[in-house]
Amino acid sequence: MKVARSPEELGRRERAVAIGTFDGVHLGHQRVIAAAVETGLLPTVVTFDPHPRIALGYGVELLSTLERRLELFEEHGVAETLVVRFDHELQQREPEEFAGDVLGAMGTQVVVAGETFHFGHRRRGDLELLGSLGFDARPVPFLAGVSSTEIRRLLHAGDVVGAARMLGRPPEVEGTVVLGDERGGTLGFPTANLAVGPNLLVPAFGIYAGAALGTRSAVSIGTNPHYGGLERKIEAFLLDFEGDLYGNRLVVELWQRLREERAFDSEQALIDQIARDVEATRAAKRPS
Repeated sequence: MKVARSPEELGRRERAVAIGTFDGVHLGHQRVIAAAVETGLLPTVVTFDPHPRIALGYGVELLSTLERRLELFEEHGVAETLVVRFDHELQQREPEEFAGDVLGAMGTQVVVAGETFHFGHRRRGDLELLGSLGFDARPVPFLAGVSSTEIRRLLHAGDVVGAARMLGRPPEVEGTVVLGDERGGTLGFPTANLAVGPNLLVPAFGIYAGAALGTRSAVSIGTNPHYGGLERKIEAFLLDFEGDLYGNRLVVELWQRLREERAFDSEQALIDQIARDVEATRAAKRPS
């Protein structure tokens, strides 16, 4: 998939554009993207970075990084993506100007978006306006019960299976592998420690079964209370994996919340519990 930061990089071609932020690329977002793909025109996404709420100074916990969103767009058949920088200047642009300078400049024929999509100065732009400007503007109805807000609520509760039903795939934590306290190695379960971006949502503390790099993984999210930890850590033990992951980006799927984190009476009791967590991870089923 080709990724551009300006319409000129993509050039003028007859295309169908799905437009939106698409945080998480959940099942509702996927319907919008599919509507563009199904036109038979060049399937293109126009998305925004940073997230508009973050750019405007409001807090929002992201379900996915831009890099992960782009990967998911490609998986769903998108051929080209334009990443538009969202800032105060963009917010103040009149919608007609945005439509001409961005959508028109790319040769857009069809525009698809969620039925309540708005853009431009004072959020005056919508699909009706785009239709009046000559685009074939097609609203995509919401998928009942599916929203990024609801997915966030489920993840805060540790319900990764419920979140997976709305995402159409397991929820994920993503970060860069950094040097940890290396305690897992001494216990016989070496872990990859993830440094996660400040705006990314991290699910409820606990022990999870999941997968990374195609191998099942037991994942700990929390403070390591057995050792009196205070700082949140995300540690993944990749079963049957050998290799050095330091400095690499790692996307970890979460399949099932196995238990809450807790302190143990002894280090041996902790080791025995981790062994049971590993066996539960081997038996876990991937939700979708």
